[in-house]
Amino acid sequence: MDWQLDAAELRVLGALMEKEVTTPEYYPLSLNALVNACNQKSNRDPVVNFDETIVDQALESLRYKGMAVRISGRDVRVPKHAQTFTEKFNLGRREAALMCLLMLRGFQTPGELRSRSDRLHTFDDLEAVESTLNRLADMEFVKRLPKQPGSREARWAHLLAGDVQVAEEPASIPAMERNTPDRERIAALERDLAELRQQFEEFRRNFE
Repeated sequence: MDWQLDAAELRVLGALMEKEVTTPEYYPLSLNALVNACNQKSNRDPVVNFDETIVDQALESLRYKGMAVRISGRDVRVPKHAQTFTEKFNLGRREAALMCLLMLRGFQTPGELRSRSDRLHTFDDLEAVESTLNRLADMEFVKRLPKQPGSREARWAHLLAGDVQVAEEPASIPAMERNTPDRERIAALERDLAELRQQFEEFRRNFE
């Protein structure tokens, strides 16, 4: 894609997408309501503390990219803001739900996405989540990250801020290698044992 979103734009867009579904009676959002949505402590990772200036600048950038609109006029007492990202890229309810969660909460496994998506869309099973992620991957919106040692599922990340590079963690190190003092003691014991064997052989040869 020939565009990228910064952290503020991602949070603003994700908050608009979330509130459009979860609180439609208050959507589109005023600037103050959007600031509160960005800064809420639940369902956010990381938690941020944006002020109106940061959110307003993010909105301006999103409007320039065709992903948000400002609604105002004689019948609108306070200007409101809405997202057009899902319409621009023709995303359905399933795709929008997963993109929203990845924007608001970072890397997640299919299982985590399914358990957290009920307010946005109810997936029947894990296969439905994975098939939706695969469709988004075909659109180059998300990617599957390397599986971490000990994890049953791989995590997924959105690509709206650019490609994501996560180094694959090495397999767990055996306890003997992790514990340097123990390893050194064992090596010393092995040396002592070798010396004792040599001394015993010399002693035995003296009586042959």
